[in-house]
Amino acid sequence: MLLPVFRDLIKAQWRVVLEELKRSGGMPVSDLSRKTGGSYMTVKTHCEELTKAGYVVRTRLPRVEVGRPEIFYSLAAKSDALFPEAGVGFTLELLDELKQMYGKSGPEKLLFQYFQKRQDRWAKLLEKLPTPAEKASKLAKLREKEGCSCHCECEPGAAVRIVELHNPLQRVFEHYPRAAAMETRMLEALLGRRLIRRELPGGRESLPHIVFEIS
Repeated sequence: MLLPVFRDLIKAQWRVVLEELKRSGGMPVSDLSRKTGGSYMTVKTHCEELTKAGYVVRTRLPRVEVGRPEIFYSLAAKSDALFPEAGVGFTLELLDELKQMYGKSGPEKLLFQYFQKRQDRWAKLLEKLPTPAEKASKLAKLREKEGCSCHCECEPGAAVRIVELHNPLQRVFEHYPRAAAMETRMLEALLGRRLIRRELPGGRESLPHIVFEIS
């Protein structure tokens, strides 16, 4: 049920707990231990670890009889990212459908509007910053919040650069190369400077790293 990448990387016991909580919507440790076949204390330990990591929420059920309140666990919103969602494949299918309906320019028009709206939103956050370096640093942080793995390099005496190790839209750019140019123009408008965009190898099968250098 979890995404394959998480099935491969996380503890098998965590996977069992997360999938059972997904199926049930949440349950007490006693029921969870019966469902998973683990001991009460072992399952509780896994749940506490997942709670500390932010993937599970811990609450106490009211006592129905003499004894300690029952501990109840359910999935936190953060856990949504562990399960399949509509992603790049879905996006590309929609863009292809748009092409069938409105011609070759249909997807590009939609992508243009996407970058224009993002530019309008970010421009308000950057307009009071006085230098390109400050704007680039802020822009890198804004892009980080939307899924990019990036940072700004502002070494004294060197060109200001935004280095992206991951961009969620990179697979879209492979199918619609003009979208990469739209993104670059958006960044240039926000920074008020021309940019040189370079793609560097990210590994044998990995996506490339992108460097935006202020010229």
